[in-house]
Amino acid sequence: MIKRAIYPGTFDPVTFGHLDIVRRGLELFPELIVGIAENPKKKPLFTLQERKEMFEESLKEVGLEGKVKVKTFNSLLVEFAKKEGAVAILRGIRIVSDMDHEFTMASLNRKLYPEIETVFLMPSDDYAYLSSSAVREIAFYGGDVSQFVTKAVERRLKEKFKSRK
Repeated sequence: MIKRAIYPGTFDPVTFGHLDIVRRGLELFPELIVGIAENPKKKPLFTLQERKEMFEESLKEVGLEGKVKVKTFNSLLVEFAKKEGAVAILRGIRIVSDMDHEFTMASLNRKLYPEIETVFLMPSDDYAYLSSSAVREIAFYGGDVSQFVTKAVERRLKEKFKSRK
């Protein structure tokens, strides 16, 4: 049986930190699926389709095209994981406060789907501070986000906020 993992998130937008987790996740699992969540609790800047396209474009830019599948979902994560035949959920933890939420979610997911494991990865030091919300804020005010995201994402952020200038 192939060990397949799901790396879920809203990825609004995808950052170099997310891509770092993907790269490192591929060292642990022969198959990795990025699951882009619709998540009705959040009000994303980009549509579900735009986030999927940005992730695929970003994978291409960093040389990971074809190594990862990118899919969208609008269900419980464990239902998506079951449907995809995943044995693990891959999560990045940047700061200590992330752990509270992630621990709760991992426990709930295990109750709902006992066969699934959650694997936590700390980000590389270069990305420990990086979040999508910080990138959106920098872009909103016209700041340079090129050190945080791929060219494809940078272009789309500029398009979203061009009316602010």
